[in-house]
Amino acid sequence: MDYRIYDPTRDHDTARRIWRETGWIRPGNEGCMDLFIGAGRTLVADLQGEAECLVNTAPGTIRHLGADLPFAGVTAVTTSRLARKQGLARRLTAQAVALAAADGALVAGLGMFEQGYYNRLGFGTGSYEHVVAFDPAQLNVRVQPRVPRRLSADDWALVHAARLARLRGHGSINMTPPEITQGAMRQMDNGFGLGYCDGPAGELTHHLWCATQAVERGPYFVAWMTYQTRDQFLELLALLRSLGDQIRLVRMHEPQGIQIQDLILHPFRSLVATRGSDFQTGVRATAHWQIRILDLPGCLAHTHLPTGPVRFNLRLTDPIAAALDADAPWRGVAGAYRVTLGPTSHAEPGADAALPTLSASVGAFSRMWLGVQPASGLSYTDDLAGPADLLARLDALLRLPAPKLEWEI
Repeated sequence: MDYRIYDPTRDHDTARRIWRETGWIRPGNEGCMDLFIGAGRTLVADLQGEAECLVNTAPGTIRHLGADLPFAGVTAVTTSRLARKQGLARRLTAQAVALAAADGALVAGLGMFEQGYYNRLGFGTGSYEHVVAFDPAQLNVRVQPRVPRRLSADDWALVHAARLARLRGHGSINMTPPEITQGAMRQMDNGFGLGYCDGPAGELTHHLWCATQAVERGPYFVAWMTYQTRDQFLELLALLRSLGDQIRLVRMHEPQGIQIQDLILHPFRSLVATRGSDFQTGVRATAHWQIRILDLPGCLAHTHLPTGPVRFNLRLTDPIAAALDADAPWRGVAGAYRVTLGPTSHAEPGADAALPTLSASVGAFSRMWLGVQPASGLSYTDDLAGPADLLARLDALLRLPAPKLEWEI
């Protein structure tokens, strides 16, 4: 496959054509493409002398318990109509991941259009994300919010800094380039923000960014919310409640560690009363993102579990090598390892005949390591197998909070 770095002089118009054909940009928001592409490394593959496939990656971090690891987000994989079923997207994505790994990223992640496609590159499905739909007037929050600051897309730098400084939990990511936030804010229909600048130097500490296609009554979608304390979180919910005189429905991702239903009056009465309407309340769960380890020893060096250790041999497979060019700077993480998981974790090449053996694909092992599913459950549904005693010990060891990215990729 012939691939190269995106050239804005040569490829700008063809890239916009690709994004129009895939529905990623609409008339009037073409500039968002330039922001997303400028936020990282973009590769293109040519067909008949023109770019017909484009893959972008951007740098960030992912949190594993208390540690932040270098992360690469695959933020765009787009193929034109005439280049479908040529293998370009799979191979170009593999090359982009290899370059990110060679640059030092330890984990990669992406949003999937369908389950199964990116598994061929070693990605494993993440945890369920809960999108809660509720009537904001039914929020049971005993807080009187202050008058907030109005935020627009022109405040992208302030908003991006607040996103990076938010309270974060296990599995959360930060995408470092500010153009990602700028592009997301400009891309949304009728986007607006409300927030508070309570930082010592006037920094934005907590805010909501919302979008809607129906301004008068909603539904409104909370694309993200940032906060650093419990009181800030409750003030933001009180802001949403204050919109309830006019707005009939709000949808938002449930934050990690929070069960929004706890704060809704009569959730089941509302569910029955609104069923089948444009303002139906309730909770929808989907697993729409995937992750994979790029450097096993590097990831485990940052893994500090509260109990353990558990030691075992690991036979790890990685399908990405089959999609990489022979001269790729990285060829996946397949191999045999001696692994220790505990307060201090590590992986080293080789095997120890005295230890039990776990066999896994990199996608399944990544899911276990991040806490998406326990080892025993993955042995039922994914490519992971080992002695029952070892699986039980791993289940007991890896009792992690459900990982939440809290940032769309």
